[in-house]
Amino acid sequence: MKDIDQVKGLSEAEIDEIVISQAENDSAWEETISVHLAIPTTMSLSPEIAARAAFFAQLRKKSSVEDWLRSIIQERIDFEEAAFTELKQTLLS
Repeated sequence: MKDIDQVKGLSEAEIDEIVISQAENDSAWEETISVHLAIPTTMSLSPEIAARAAFFAQLRKKSSVEDWLRSIIQERIDFEEAAFTELKQTLLS
């Protein structure tokens, strides 16, 4: 990736172009890092959505609503990553 000083003043589209052009060039990127939250994130659900989630968690024989929601979120993230990878490959070809 270009140095931060080199991308200042560029439009978002220009930065996107640079990133896409360097996407497959491993030497253009820093080493991958993993990030883990020290404190779990919480979110509020409406009573209606919470009840629906509890129903489907029980239907899927999950031990808790949290486990079912965690699995749904992970599935969705995996799907989004696959779609993003496919789009990136389409743009590069």
